Amino acid sequence: MLTKNRYSIKQMIQWTRWELITFIMGAILVAVLYQILGFTFLKVPWTPVALIGTAVAFVIGFQNNSAYGRIWEARKIWGGIVNSSRTWGMKTADMISNEYADQSASPDELKESKRILVYRHIAWLTALRHAMRQPRRWEVFEEAHTNREWSKVIHIPEREHSLEDSLSPYLSQKEHSYTQSKNNKATALLYLQSQHLKRLKEKGLLWEFSFLELENLLEELFTLQGKSERIKNFPYPRQYATLSYVFVRIFLVLLPFGIVPEFGRIGQEFINAFPLIGEYFVWMAVPFCVAVSWVFYTMERIGRTGENPFEGSANDVPISTISRGIEIDLRQMLDEAEEDIPKQFAETLYVQM
Repeated sequence: MLTKNRYSIKQMIQWTRWELITFIMGAILVAVLYQILGFTFLKVPWTPVALIGTAVAFVIGFQNNSAYGRIWEARKIWGGIVNSSRTWGMKTADMISNEYADQSASPDELKESKRILVYRHIAWLTALRHAMRQPRRWEVFEEAHTNREWSKVIHIPEREHSLEDSLSPYLSQKEHSYTQSKNNKATALLYLQSQHLKRLKEKGLLWEFSFLELENLLEELFTLQGKSERIKNFPYPRQYATLSYVFVRIFLVLLPFGIVPEFGRIGQEFINAFPLIGEYFVWMAVPFCVAVSWVFYTMERIGRTGENPFEGSANDVPISTISRGIEIDLRQMLDEAEEDIPKQFAETLYVQM
């Protein structure tokens, strides 16, 4: 556990290294101006700086709580998708049969119907995860250089493969063309599922009660899709995000002008008892200023990157690996050969920083 914590801190420092360098240079500059060049007028009373810091702490806390709430809700939604997907595979496997059919279908025909329903569900998962990765104008994760570095490390599949190519293995050419013609492709695929179930019911291959059960499951998938789309399409209120961003930077600018003179005053108080320490005590303001600045900035940035849980950051909901995990489970339930089942996405590692 200690090793993991050290690794996370190391990653976080690497993630914010350019800002950390800025904090160090800024604190040293103010200390040089104040102590060496004698610009003692470059000071801000510590009380208003502390009050601003307190207000900023509340704002950042609210932002981080809200961002975590959005991430946790998104994770619960995709947890529901996992459960409903497994249920879909189980019910289609057991409920499609010749028990109530007027004209029996061959075992191969029944197996093919089950395969189509499962594959179309995998296509739905694929379309939904691609939709969740589509950029929105309020998503700013990729604007930071270090964030772009993380995106390259975790290899987001939806940015490396087009939706059209990703859907091809799971759909017939006709269904693929139909789906591509619709704006909301995930919804179109659920419509196709419902129509397929209706045809099976009319042939007697699906009992009416079983038909209602599977239709209710489709309704649940529609609900989960809508909840996921709600988080994607409704951003964290921009007035709060903007104010948090601005307030933190105001505080970071004022902080060295408050800390450096304060440490200089403390040094003067015991310069008679400890001359050497008292003379150079003002330089202790640099590490303290850097530490406080880094903590406030990092907390604000964590909240900012957590606002959009499907954006593709290192801390968002791993919908790519979740979808591929569901696919592996469903295709194993179809008793497919192991070499035909795709492996989990390589390098899609969502590191908790």
